[in-house]
Amino acid sequence: MAINSEGRRYALLQAAKDSDYVKKVYGGYYNVYVEAFGEVGERWDLFRVCEQEFPDFNELHKYDGFVITGSSNDAFGNDYWILKLCFMLQILDAMEKKVLGICFGHQVLCRALGGRVGRSNAGWDIGIRQVHFVKDLVPYSYLNQHEMPASLNIVELHQDEVYEIPLGAEVIASSNKIGVEMFAVGDHILGIQGHPEFTKDILLNLIDRFLNMDVIKEEFAEDLKLQLQIAEPDKKCWRKICRNFLKGTCIG
Repeated sequence: MAINSEGRRYALLQAAKDSDYVKKVYGGYYNVYVEAFGEVGERWDLFRVCEQEFPDFNELHKYDGFVITGSSNDAFGNDYWILKLCFMLQILDAMEKKVLGICFGHQVLCRALGGRVGRSNAGWDIGIRQVHFVKDLVPYSYLNQHEMPASLNIVELHQDEVYEIPLGAEVIASSNKIGVEMFAVGDHILGIQGHPEFTKDILLNLIDRFLNMDVIKEEFAEDLKLQLQIAEPDKKCWRKICRNFLKGTCIG
């Protein structure tokens, strides 16, 4: 079924500052996310929440959906902007607005709604990982389960994870390293631990940055680069899932 995107309005809640590489190549993370999830005729407003830029709470009803980006901050941190973001997410949940959380966004969404997040006991998860969908799910329209494979590859880059999902939520995907790769609340909340918006070049640049900052060791970095030569994320499928979710219908 085709979607009429004309007049739809979305808010991108950017929780990370633009890297020099992403600014140079893509013009900023805003363009990366809108390219991945947006469609012609839509309006996407940017709010750099990590720099205290928030939508007017009295205008939240004007938006068809919200996307929370990844971040270098911890979702369990108590920075003022993180606490304010949690409060706003609680309001959006009560309004049953569409909210898509990516990586940090997935974790902070979980925290805001009463779940538990923290540092992963398994350490950094970087690279391309196979995510397995839970069998016998409640039929979420955006997954289009008649066409969905049992698993999909996705780019991962995180050291925190969801420990416990909120009351009323459902785990819809996991991996051999992370128990909660995706969770949903009804048809209006979706969290994804991986990065459906990332391209391989963005990940490669981040690996080099992490190596230069001594976050990871050279041997680990070389192994990751080798993996990226032979493995591919299922970008088209992930982007379709995210677009299906945000638009509130299934693209046939």
